[in-house]
Amino acid sequence: MSQTVKQTDFPGLKLVNRGKVRDIYDMGDALLMVTSDRISAFDVIMNEPIPDKGKVLNQISKYWFSQMEDIIPNHIISTDVSEFPSACQPFAEILDGRSMLVKKAEPLPAECVVRGYVSGSGWKDYKATGLICGIRLPEGLQESSRLVEPIFTPATKAELGAHDENISFEEMERLCGSELAEQARETAIRIYCRARDIADQKGIIIADTKFEFGIYDGKLIIIDECLTPDSSRFWPKDQFKPGGPQPSFDKQFLRDYLETLDWGKTAPPPPLPEEIIIKTGEKYKEALFKLSGIKL
Repeated sequence: MSQTVKQTDFPGLKLVNRGKVRDIYDMGDALLMVTSDRISAFDVIMNEPIPDKGKVLNQISKYWFSQMEDIIPNHIISTDVSEFPSACQPFAEILDGRSMLVKKAEPLPAECVVRGYVSGSGWKDYKATGLICGIRLPEGLQESSRLVEPIFTPATKAELGAHDENISFEEMERLCGSELAEQARETAIRIYCRARDIADQKGIIIADTKFEFGIYDGKLIIIDECLTPDSSRFWPKDQFKPGGPQPSFDKQFLRDYLETLDWGKTAPPPPLPEEIIIKTGEKYKEALFKLSGIKL
């Protein structure tokens, strides 16, 4: 029987971070990452969780990490709860399907965003300036137009409740060093291009996505999540029509609903109707099934 998990508090385990979605525990030489059913929009965590959302995100990340292992190593030690430390075993039922034991990496101080289509804040930028994050694009693009080549648009990682801020690649070089910034850019674009092509065969357009990288044993690895409906825009290929916003398999559906409300996009969030909660959950599960064949 599936249970909804809004947040975890495991007695005896050391909680070191509670993000918008993930609860992270320090297990000594590793971290326990638990993906809750929380959902955020406009950087505000909603009061109502989305049942099984954490399991969907965990399974999609696991799927994509395995697809990218020849491009870049990832932080997973195990996703099998029976292989986790003994201190985790009393919580096995909650952890099953929604957790990973991961390596302790040093995160890069910037998020790595790759855009293959003109959408979201990128479309707002382009409409106003003809640029996205300082990158000049061809004239005459429509909302949701596909770019000839994907672009890399890094962002700073904001504290919980604040908005991430787009930065130039030069700023990322200052934060990370030129060599590491270049390696992260090249790797992020390679991962995106492979994922875009795999998803295309399965009827999904990946419009854009956000990666987090870290340093482990002196090498760049991919951490956190990978190409989920939380960190990416997923559009149904058979309904794609440039010139406006697209239907989606991600939390854009929730954002679109919230845009119809008189709400200032700051906490506290408005209550979510049951219908929106159910529909959002269905979209996440459909994305998982289309990509991996896994049915929750």
